[in-house]
Parts: sequence; C-alpha cells; structure tokens
Amino acid sequence: MSAVRLALIGCGGIATQNYIGALPACPEARITVVCDPDPERRERARRATGATRVTADYREAAAAEEADAVIVAAPNALHAPIVRAALAAGKHTLCEKPLAMNYPEARELAELAEQAGVRHMTAFTYRFVPAMRWLMELTRRGAFGRILHFRSCRLQDWGGRFLGWRQLRRMAGTGEIGDMLSHRVDFARQLAGEFEKLVASARQFVPLRGGAVSELEDWVGVLGAFRSGATGVMESSKTAAGHNESWRSRDYVEINGEEGSAVYFTERWNELCLGKPGGEGLSAESVPREYWLWPGSRRDPEQGNPLLTFRYDQLVEFVQAVREQRDCAATFFDGAAAQAVMDAIVISAEEERWVRLSELDRKGDNPRG
Repeated sequence: MSAVRLALIGCGGIATQNYIGALPACPEARITVVCDPDPERRERARRATGATRVTADYREAAAAEEADAVIVAAPNALHAPIVRAALAAGKHTLCEKPLAMNYPEARELAELAEQAGVRHMTAFTYRFVPAMRWLMELTRRGAFGRILHFRSCRLQDWGGRFLGWRQLRRMAGTGEIGDMLSHRVDFARQLAGEFEKLVASARQFVPLRGGAVSELEDWVGVLGAFRSGATGVMESSKTAAGHNESWRSRDYVEINGEEGSAVYFTERWNELCLGKPGGEGLSAESVPREYWLWPGSRRDPEQGNPLLTFRYDQLVEFVQAVREQRDCAATFFDGAAAQAVMDAIVISAEEERWVRLSELDRKGDNPRG
C-alpha cells in the first residue's frame, strides 16, 4: 500500500516526542489529521505535520476519511472511548499505555480489535531500546536457561512538580503503577512469563503537586510469583531524590537463570551486562548492531540522542504491520495482560494481601497465541 495516513488524537508531549518526531524515520507514514481540545496544541501539531484536517472532536478524527489508522495519545481515561470510536470506523489503532482504566475494559478493546480485523498495538515504547531487544531475543533463545528471578527498579526524582491530569484518579486511574511500572510489567511478561500471584504496596509521599492535590500513588513495590516458578521483584518511584528523571534516571532490569544472568539499563542503550554461573561477576557486552534499529527504520542510530530516538522505531513497527497486514509487536492483548497485573497490584495494595491473577476475569489468553 502507499503511505499510511494517520490521525493523531492528543497532541501533547508524548505525541510530539514519540510520533511527530518519528516521521523522518518512517517516510511511509503521514499524519493527515490532528485532534486535541487545546487550540494551541492543535495548531503546533498542524504546523509540524502539515495535517489537512484539524479538530477538537475525537469522534470526528477517528472516523476521518483522510486517515487509515489512529494513534491515541490522550489522557488515560479517554483511551477506551477513542479506541472504540476508531475500531467502529475500521481503523488500525495504536494506543498509549495503559490501554484502559481496568482489565475488563482492556480485554474488551482487544476483542473488538480482533473482530474488526485491524492492526492493534499497545505503546510499550521501551521494548524498542536496542539492549532490551537483544535481552528479549537472548531469553527467547534460552541463553540463560530456566529463568529463576526477575527484578526491576525505576527511580526518578520528580519532586513536587505539577503532573496535570496524571495526578487525578478520574483521568489517570493510577499514578506510578500505570505510568512507569506498566512498562516493567511488560518487561516481566516478556522475560519471565505470566504472573501467577503477587503482593504489593503503594504509597503517596507528595500529596500536593504544583499547589494542587495529587490523588495517586508516587511509589509502588511488588513481590510476585510467575507461572513458570520464577520469582519477581519490582519497584518504581517518582520520589527518589537525586536520581533525575526520564532517560537520565535509574531504569534497571535483571534476570537470573540457571545458566546465566543479564542486567539492562535504559541509559546504556547499546550494552548488556552478562554473567555465567561460577563467574567473577557480570561484564558489559556491546549489543550487536543488528539490534540498533528496528527493521524498516530509516533513522541513523548514531545521530541524535539515542535515548530519545529509539522511540521512533515504535511508529515504524506500527506502520510496517499495517502495510504488511500482520500482528504488531505489542498488541492490545499485551496491553490487556499488563492491565490485569496492574489491577491485581491495586487490589493487593488496597486490601493488603496476596492476589492471584486467576481472581480476575481473565477470559483466557490471546486466542491466537
């Protein structure tokens, strides 16, 4: 097919960074429709993309004849209604995480997307870091043997800065759980398999942000057990003083297997630390160049800030999947499975108990495997 025409719904920071910024790396994509309730954001997006249709109505944007596919980059509470509108119009759809406000809603979206026969993708952006791509491939190959432990630690210093809609329960659903931990939940599923049960604690340390009430947690810790028999530990915080934020902050993932271990740091995009049983410690190894770019990406991995530009490959994957009529790397079923884990974390933290994933209405796994 010719260029994939995109309707971008939500024109804030994520849209600018991950999608508008990605256009040079993906010449097969054109943003033809932009939608946002804020007129200044709409106009900035129009100028940046050359979009021919500009609207404040997501329903109009989702159904626009000028678009083949929809990118949902709006606040969390709007994900499900926008996705439903896009699917009803028969549009391929990429949605920011979390896919929905709860697991039943996320699962419904995945099933609707399958029924519509369109490509669907959840934006688990960090899957596209070259080091994580290599780590996932090594794990799939069995390089570490049976996985025994998974752990992740995401530490940022956001102080008391204002987070806008992200500090409102009705708009965000959760705080650190849906924001940063959701990516690590996806890592855990990719590296250790599905969770069987977990116990969690969540805390709010900063009740006022920018002079406004914050209703949501800014720290979460999880102890989990996987169906495979592996253990899991995850921690994520916005209140780790001195750790900076975004790609400059601590983002650590480790797996330990019977035949080896690996450590991943987002800030070391082209490096993994690897070790073998009986060794003298982990040693850094360079990520092979074939993992530096996603297949089809036109970006130069040695140009720009690699801790930002890897994000562009996410749009490349979505557009290539649409053009090739195949499943995306991270489907709505992945988004729904991660949401089930997040729901279990919320229940555990609120009720102060272990929660089995079977307690949720899972309705089985992805019907296509």
